[in-house]
Amino acid sequence: MRVARSLVLVALLPLFAACQLFDGPRENAAHVGQTRMQGQLTAADGKLLFQPCGDTRRYVVNDTGSTSVLQQAASLADAQGKLFADVRGRVVAGNGDGQLDLETLYRVERSGTACDDPNFKLLILRAAGHAPEWSVKVSGKGMVIERAGQPPLAVPYVEEQLGDGRFNLSTEANNQHIELWVAPQRCVDSSSGSIQHMSAELRIDGQVQRGCGYFGGSRDD
Repeated sequence: MRVARSLVLVALLPLFAACQLFDGPRENAAHVGQTRMQGQLTAADGKLLFQPCGDTRRYVVNDTGSTSVLQQAASLADAQGKLFADVRGRVVAGNGDGQLDLETLYRVERSGTACDDPNFKLLILRAAGHAPEWSVKVSGKGMVIERAGQPPLAVPYVEEQLGDGRFNLSTEANNQHIELWVAPQRCVDSSSGSIQHMSAELRIDGQVQRGCGYFGGSRDD
């Protein structure tokens, strides 16, 4: 259920379930025949290979979506770290390694543990920024806002679609007007160097903090 902007916001956490905005992953017609996968990227014999989490198979990456994944992976690669990627595409059978026709790149980061994230499938969206540190985790039960020097704040929210893939989430909490603005734009995390598919702005009473974001496993845009 998608809720339009409203003048009335429910402020009690026990009512989150009644105010849930999303019933689960949504099928996008543009994604028919494609699969979203998370896994590791490696380079071998001049090719970029993708190995899904928990799978022994590897797929040669064919960047059919012009995501520049090869250049972005190269910018993050080093001798010690493992590259994690969250992607969408079509798996094509072939001799030896199969092929992944990659259409969408959600994020690339240095990580050897991201495959084991237990919260990924529950999240609709995660956004974060630095100087000062902040993060927002959004699920069907509400959003949790964390800021440096302050306790986590769990609140309900409403979503407003703005066109061109942009949207914002807003709430009123503790006499504060809080908004998270999100746009489909390649974003590089200033601290980790990770590359994410959306830019984000956290606005609290007119103060703006910028960062990056990506869809979790509960949103299928």
